[in-house]
Amino acid sequence: MHAYYADHFVLPLPEGHRFPMAKYRLLRDRIAQHLPGVSLQVAAPATDRELALVHTSHYIDAIANGTLAAPAQREIGFPWSEAMVERARRSVGATVAASKVALLEGVAGNLAGGTHHAYAHKGSGFCVFNDVAVATRLLQAQWAQGAAGGRGSRPLQVAVIDLDVHQGNGTAHIFQGDYSVFTVSLHGARNFPFRKEPSDLDVELPDGCTDDDYLQALELALQTLEQRFAPRFVFYLAGADPHEGDRLGRLAVTHDGLEARDRRVFDWAWQRRIPVAFAMAGGYGRNLEDTVKAQLTTWRVAWQYHQRWQNVRP
Repeated sequence: MHAYYADHFVLPLPEGHRFPMAKYRLLRDRIAQHLPGVSLQVAAPATDRELALVHTSHYIDAIANGTLAAPAQREIGFPWSEAMVERARRSVGATVAASKVALLEGVAGNLAGGTHHAYAHKGSGFCVFNDVAVATRLLQAQWAQGAAGGRGSRPLQVAVIDLDVHQGNGTAHIFQGDYSVFTVSLHGARNFPFRKEPSDLDVELPDGCTDDDYLQALELALQTLEQRFAPRFVFYLAGADPHEGDRLGRLAVTHDGLEARDRRVFDWAWQRRIPVAFAMAGGYGRNLEDTVKAQLTTWRVAWQYHQRWQNVRP
């Protein structure tokens, strides 16, 4: 199974910054140690032309050249640096690469990504460019051209299943009114962002939400998705931040609950033979090992479903 990473492009963050940059390298090390069936590959950077399928030219130029206004840079949450730009491009490139492989093999992933707070014209909440939105537009363009095996004139129908604890406001805003993309978000009702954007399906969860209620909400969301939309491809944001030990999560989902969540999403897609590209999204464990453990479990579950896909290939 293909896994794309860019953790060797490290942002020079100030002392005490709350973003856990080390989690990406820790996850890659754990995958290399425990999941030898996963092929780790360096992500290529997204080009300006690819980013422009979603983002405005002014915003792309401002990020590239470090000319973003100070308040806009603060909204992203990272100081500008060339490393920030390179990492942001490669985070998008990793999801783009994973989506192309998943369309052929059933499952592939990005060890980072899930930058769902980025809008077309601005970044926010540690998100510079919106990787899933760019990958969606590229897949749809290739589908329309027949390069990805598309048939007919209908656009590729894409569902975004966003299970980060924070609402995917940027993704929801980008795809508002687009009937070829269905956005689903399960998130903390009282958590960031405090001004939500309407997704096609928003499920707000109370503080302290536990496994049973969380999994029931997910089941109802998947049922509603199927009633309202027929995706041919799924992007899954497998946030580790619903975990009970997350500093920013406010929910109380256990490791077992997160594993059950992952299995349900991959099984739902597998039963319908819908390819899945997945990304790690958020994770801010008080103990960073909790975040890495949750993410490694996601990769283990994904690998198992990737094996199922290979067993049914002609």
